[in-house]
Amino acid sequence: MQKIKSLMTRQGLKSPQESLSDLGAIESLRVPGKEEFRELREQPSDPQAEQELINSIEQVYFSADSFDVVKYELEKLPSVLNLQELEAYRDKLKQQQAAVSKKVADLILEKQPAYVKELERVTSLQTGLQLAAVICTNGRRHLNIAKEGFTQASLGLLANQRKRQLLIGLLKSLRTIKTLQRTDVRLSEMLEEEDYPGAIQLCLECQKAASTFKHYSCISELNSKLQDTLEQIEEQLDVALSKICKNFDINHYTKVQQAYRLLGKTQTAMDQLHMHFTQAIHNTVFQVVLGYVELCAGNTDTKFQKLQYKDLCTHVTPDSYIPCLADLCKALWEVMLSYYRTMEWHEKHDNEDTASASEGSNMIGTEETNFDRGYIKKKLEHGLTRIWQDVQLKVKTYLLGTDLSIFKYDDFIFVLDIISRLMQVGEEFCGSKSEVLQESIRKQSVNYFKNYHRTRLDELRMFLENETWELCPVKSNFSILQLHEFKFMEQSRSPSVSPSKQPVSTSSKTVTLFEQYCSGGNPFEIQANHKDEETEDVLASNGYESDEQEKSAYQEYDSDSDVPEELKRDYVDEQTGDVPVKSVSRETLKSRKKSDYSLNKVNAPILTNTTLNVIRLVGKYMQMMNILKPIAFDVIHFMSQLFDYYLYAIYTFFGRNDSLESTGLGLSSSRLRTTLNRIQESLIDLEVSADPTATLTAAEERKEKVPSPHLSQLVVLTSGDTLYGLAERVVATESLVFLAEQFEFLQPHLDAVMPAVKKPFLQQFYSQTVSTASELRKPIYWIVAGKALDYEQMLLLMANVKWDVKEIMSQHNIYVDALLKEFEQFNRRLNEVSKRVRIPLPVSNILWEHCIRLANRTIVEGYANVKKCSNEGRALMQLDFQQF
Repeated sequence: MQKIKSLMTRQGLKSPQESLSDLGAIESLRVPGKEEFRELREQPSDPQAEQELINSIEQVYFSADSFDVVKYELEKLPSVLNLQELEAYRDKLKQQQAAVSKKVADLILEKQPAYVKELERVTSLQTGLQLAAVICTNGRRHLNIAKEGFTQASLGLLANQRKRQLLIGLLKSLRTIKTLQRTDVRLSEMLEEEDYPGAIQLCLECQKAASTFKHYSCISELNSKLQDTLEQIEEQLDVALSKICKNFDINHYTKVQQAYRLLGKTQTAMDQLHMHFTQAIHNTVFQVVLGYVELCAGNTDTKFQKLQYKDLCTHVTPDSYIPCLADLCKALWEVMLSYYRTMEWHEKHDNEDTASASEGSNMIGTEETNFDRGYIKKKLEHGLTRIWQDVQLKVKTYLLGTDLSIFKYDDFIFVLDIISRLMQVGEEFCGSKSEVLQESIRKQSVNYFKNYHRTRLDELRMFLENETWELCPVKSNFSILQLHEFKFMEQSRSPSVSPSKQPVSTSSKTVTLFEQYCSGGNPFEIQANHKDEETEDVLASNGYESDEQEKSAYQEYDSDSDVPEELKRDYVDEQTGDVPVKSVSRETLKSRKKSDYSLNKVNAPILTNTTLNVIRLVGKYMQMMNILKPIAFDVIHFMSQLFDYYLYAIYTFFGRNDSLESTGLGLSSSRLRTTLNRIQESLIDLEVSADPTATLTAAEERKEKVPSPHLSQLVVLTSGDTLYGLAERVVATESLVFLAEQFEFLQPHLDAVMPAVKKPFLQQFYSQTVSTASELRKPIYWIVAGKALDYEQMLLLMANVKWDVKEIMSQHNIYVDALLKEFEQFNRRLNEVSKRVRIPLPVSNILWEHCIRLANRTIVEGYANVKKCSNEGRALMQLDFQQF
């Protein structure tokens, strides 16, 4: 290291400390001379060899500057010196010194620019420090001048100004405290004005201000008072919320919701609202029923107020039952309408809040608002079903409090109509099918309807047994829709009406009850005046709608008789002896097709008072079915029994004749016989008196059956003058056909309300029973055709004819003329009957078909009884039959 220092001294370089002490000596920096560099270059120039020499230097040479090299080397000398070894060791040390010197020289030359640059920076730093020293000196001098320039009076002025500012702040605080002390008066005024949002806003601001001045002792009492006031506001707010349940007011509810939103308790408000609705339902129904019970009791006894609602319902009298039910439904409607309008309010304001939130930027507040909105929406949707369940349970309890079987049919229908309207309200309210009410009213309705139907069947049997089968005069345009019992079909637009005949208004969107009565009114108010007071205009005077019609009817009858033209001509020819006219004109055939034993052109329906009563019963049954669709199958089943019993009675009265059935002519189809057997087995009680030994099951089955009816003694079916009661038979049979046509007209409506699983029963009823009504014509009119003509006399006349003649005869036998006279007499009697009762074309066709069939059968039988017959006799038979 000393060698390095000496080398630096030899080269004229200075240490950094020396350079800092004399910055002006930079110009005197000496660069090594040429001789020194030459001496260094003469050293080995191999870098690797030089590095190996440097590495071979002992570490002790690099230890410290105080290291004595000479002493160290001398101590290393051996005790016995060898000149050659010393010289060799000396040369080695010289080589190491030369390598180190060369290395140092190289490093000095390499670092020379950086050294110069760093020396310049140090010089600049020294200049800056000298300038800073000058600035500090000037600053101290100015501070001394300022210290000497200010006085104690100036500092006192500043202290007074500070004190003034503090006193001004204290005055503001005292004024705020004074305002807080007077806030309770303003809060009371705002609560009386029902300005709940303003009151809460003011109270919260006062609490915030009070917390600011809580260091004052007078504020602690005020803060407690404000907290009590806020709790009082919440109590009044809860009372205001409860008023919404019975009479919803948009402005009132908006204030309440704004108040709860300021309190941050919107979810709590919704929970409280549902509790209030539940309580409102209970209090409402209790007060309504209690009012009627106390009114009917006629005293002010408070014992009824202590009763449970279920027990209170049992004290409602039958006279006040229906008005109480109507008022009960009105009150419950108001509660449900308030809930409906509450949901509408929230839907509207949710949309407004969503629109305003999309324009804002407060994401945290928006998320919290969305959470509250979602909670309220779910709570309201869940509350729909809950409130409707409560309503159903209250009405069900009321219905079970009284036995509905004590009411008349119209009153019972009125009750069902109210309940049906309530179920419609429930379905629109929450989409529920009203299972609770349906099950309750269905059980009572089925029990009531069974008893009612049994009574009506007994009445029908009484009507049938006292029916004289006289024509009930109705107008030609008579329709069952004109009857009171079927007015509901015009109102509800029966499914039988084609879509093209529907009013134009039905194509628009259906208005719900809540939309219809949202602004006012009540769907149960119309029930009280729902009865139709219009008079029925279905009956015609004397069977004619006017005197002119009656006159024209008789003129039509005189000019257009139903006698076949060829029969009239053949008979006239026999009287005059002229040759019979065998050709029949096309006009005659056309008039025959148009022939109808009728007194007037207007073909009024043929029906009896009993038929009209049955139709009215059907209308009443359909009213119940339309009001309460769950019992549709039971009602249609009972309706089918009405038709079955009527059909069975007509057959029993006019169609049963064992002697004619035994002929095997197939007058009754297998379907008709099957239907009659089914009716007899399922509906007809053939036993005269109950057997005391019969089982309970058999007794129950007999309760469902009706005794077979008996024809009235006033109806005579054995007189030939009246064609064996043909008028009565026509009225009875055609009234059954008319009744079947009405059932066909009602089929679409019945099919629409019948449950899908029960529709096969309805289809079977129509295909196997209703469609067989017209088939009763054949057996009933067969009896008339079989007795009206003397076929036995024909057989006797034919037996007296000689058929073994030898000549071909040109004249027919007299029995043909006698048979044609029988036809003419039958036609005359038919005309007499048609003056009493219109004989429809199908009836006249069947009568003449039966007569011709029986006549042909008689002729065939007469020919079959002939024992001797020649070929000429067979030709005579052909002549007779051709003449016939």
